[in-house]
Amino acid sequence: MDDNELYSIGDTARRTGLSVSAIRFYSDIGIIPPTELTNGGFRLYDIHAVARLSLVRTLREMDANLDEVRRLLAEETTLRELATTHLGLVERQTRRLQARRAVLRTIVKQHSSTEQVSLMHKLVSMSDDERDRLIDEFWDEITDGINVHPAFAEQMHQWRCKLPEEPTTEQLEAWIELADLVRDAEYRRSVRQFFETSFSASERSIEITAPPMLAAIEKQHKVDLEAAEAQQRGVAVDSPMAREIVERLVVATAEITAEASGRAADEADIEEVRGWLADPPELNNVGDAVDGFMTQWGGIFDRFIALTATINGTPGPDPAGTAATEAWVAAVIKAAEDPK
Repeated sequence: MDDNELYSIGDTARRTGLSVSAIRFYSDIGIIPPTELTNGGFRLYDIHAVARLSLVRTLREMDANLDEVRRLLAEETTLRELATTHLGLVERQTRRLQARRAVLRTIVKQHSSTEQVSLMHKLVSMSDDERDRLIDEFWDEITDGINVHPAFAEQMHQWRCKLPEEPTTEQLEAWIELADLVRDAEYRRSVRQFFETSFSASERSIEITAPPMLAAIEKQHKVDLEAAEAQQRGVAVDSPMAREIVERLVVATAEITAEASGRAADEADIEEVRGWLADPPELNNVGDAVDGFMTQWGGIFDRFIALTATINGTPGPDPAGTAATEAWVAAVIKAAEDPK
């Protein structure tokens, strides 16, 4: 293009993608005046005016208003400042659209009533503090008056969800479902009854929910995750690494069962747990109790855990993976007992 060449308003329209009327409008309000006028009063534009008109079109498509366009062209603001402002607007609009999409998808799935739609919109619009308060109210009701150590109740309160700054539709849907779940009176009753049945009748409920037990459970959980990772990586069941991990798992599990009875784990406990993990169907009394507790726990909390994992963007429960890890652990113990 020749910097000195002038283009008619029709040629300018074709080069910029703007309509002739839009170019006239931007000229009339003083944003991009024509470079020259012919003797007959026709507008002509040089290549610089064409480029500025193309920029105006782009800015308008990004929802910049006329005052913002005028200030940018007059160099009263920078393109970066304008883009930063509009990025914030776009991100807020995106969050609103994601929230709306989550509500609409939930309506379609659940055949929601008019009252439920209003509630769902309120739920997805909650702040982090409001979400935390809803979960805290749930745990306050569940643990109030239950015969457990305060540390246990505090740990339950830490079990909360955190929506990211830019949640996906699936995360918003999960939050709607979780909020609905913890607000459900029947669900609250079932969770409270589970804790009452599990702890209130036990003479050692305070001890088995005290920090030492919680620490033992956390320790066992970490080793269990190591075993799951080793199984997924295909670590051979007869390898030294597999035996070392599983032995730590056996000891950590024995410490939990021993802690539950108020004593330190000894070799008998370790052997008992080793047999339990090597052949899960042949459960001893302690194993029966633990298995029964975990079965009830899973029935009540599996959905809660899965929804929280989705909201937090962390891996959720994987029954198939758990079964595979248990089989791997059993195989490691049997390989150690019968090396070939």
